[in-house]
Amino acid sequence: MSKNLMKLTTYAFVLFFLFSCSNSEDKFPQQPNILFAIMDDVTYMHMGAYGSDWINTPNFDRVAAQGILFQNAYTPNAKCGPSRSNILTGRNSWQLEEAVNHWAYFPVKFKSVAESLSENGYHVGYTGKGWAPGVAKHADGSPRDLLVHRYSELTLNPPTPHISNVDYAANFEAFLKDNKEGEPFFFWYGGLEPHRGYEYGSGIAKGGKQLSQVKDEDIYSFWPQVDSVRTDLLDYAYEIEYFDKQLGKMLDQLEASGQLENTLVIVTSDNGMAFPRIKGQEYEYSNHLPLAMMWPAGIKSTGRKVEDLVSFIDFAPTFLELAGISEENSGMETITGKSLTEILFSEKEGKVTGFRDRVLIGKERHDVGRPNDAGYPIRGMVKEGMLYLKNYKTDRWPVGNPETGYLNTDGGATKTVILNSIYSPDTFQFWNWSFGKRNEEELYDIKNDPDCMRNLALEEGYQDILQEMRMEMVTALTEQGDPRMFGKGDVLERYPYADQGGVNFYERYLKGEDVKYGWVNQTDFQDLDEIETYQQLKNGSNSMLLDKK
Repeated sequence: MSKNLMKLTTYAFVLFFLFSCSNSEDKFPQQPNILFAIMDDVTYMHMGAYGSDWINTPNFDRVAAQGILFQNAYTPNAKCGPSRSNILTGRNSWQLEEAVNHWAYFPVKFKSVAESLSENGYHVGYTGKGWAPGVAKHADGSPRDLLVHRYSELTLNPPTPHISNVDYAANFEAFLKDNKEGEPFFFWYGGLEPHRGYEYGSGIAKGGKQLSQVKDEDIYSFWPQVDSVRTDLLDYAYEIEYFDKQLGKMLDQLEASGQLENTLVIVTSDNGMAFPRIKGQEYEYSNHLPLAMMWPAGIKSTGRKVEDLVSFIDFAPTFLELAGISEENSGMETITGKSLTEILFSEKEGKVTGFRDRVLIGKERHDVGRPNDAGYPIRGMVKEGMLYLKNYKTDRWPVGNPETGYLNTDGGATKTVILNSIYSPDTFQFWNWSFGKRNEEELYDIKNDPDCMRNLALEEGYQDILQEMRMEMVTALTEQGDPRMFGKGDVLERYPYADQGGVNFYERYLKGEDVKYGWVNQTDFQDLDEIETYQQLKNGSNSMLLDKK
């Protein structure tokens, strides 16, 4: 064979190899079904697969064992509406205009990945909680469902009054019956559990649990170690287990129908648990969420634990790639997230990629409760075991004003205990950690201090790390067009609140109008005396033990 012929043969072989490797049909010969199961308010460690021994999640654990368990999955925004917007668009909150906020008007210009899949041959539907809370409409003003088709008509008698009566598994079965033969599907199982409220004591009375199961180390250091907190945690556990049982029924349905093999199953949560200092905040337990994926036909190296930093904006591009839809043909605005297929098809565990080394997080307005319905803007970054946070309006109360009930923390037993801790210098710190005002910058070693109790931004030895993380975060946010990086943060504050019943909540409440909200209790509201107590305690006074209970 001549040298020229050898070169041509070699060149042709290389081209064939490269083409074969780049062809998605060789990677996944048919479009997978997608079952996206999302809990409502769960912190990552409360799954058996992550080591929890007081919450039983056999079906989440099955997905992890037969697929991949992600050790570092983060939502960019730890609140229901914004987090779900991130999932559906592949964009960070500060890139979503009105949808940066909780209870938002979803902008017409942003198409959801579910809508794109529906337009490209997928049967799309959901049960339970979809994108919520908020208002979405088409350009002509007609109602718009970002998840296309709701399947929640079939109901049951729930085990507690606060667990949803939607029969998730039965509605999934109805969805499958509507599916045409050979048509791939995308289904969103949006459990409303373990969102508040809970039936107090249900974990013990109905779940058969015992207070002794919640050990001291299971109670975060910013909560008191008391039985009412343990009871609250067991009620939370009972509702997680309810969600997991419905997931198990869905997996059984898929297996019985022969569809599990080619179904990508994703199980996660939208934000951290609905307890003080977690949900609605931007700390480690707020944004670090459970995530497991399995796909028998696609993920061949199973049982892996992956340590790459994964953001919820990575879901949408993953779904599009697996469905064979290019971003250009998706009809969606430019996607910031990166497809996870490199991890799915890898045989490696631990750190799989080199570029997934950080996650950006932040928020604007969550719930109302401050003058002029103002928010509490934060931006932050997780990288190399460190968490950096920038609080832009430190004159404001982080979770809402005391006199309106700290509306960014759901009512419950733990919240009540912590509110009452303000009355004594011995327990005041619990109130301060959850509801008190904060420093402009915060820096935490989340590998060794996941409770985020020691603010390293105040320590001289960490100023270099502080500056490096600050600069990297600002650079990244500038590239993403975050209005706050250009001195235009006020535009994010002016976007209207979509729940008309809550507009001007603060002003209406102070005028005496009955504008209480369901997710807080009457005992959550504190008067100006509590604020004075806060000031005295902050200044070191121990002489103002006020009997106001």
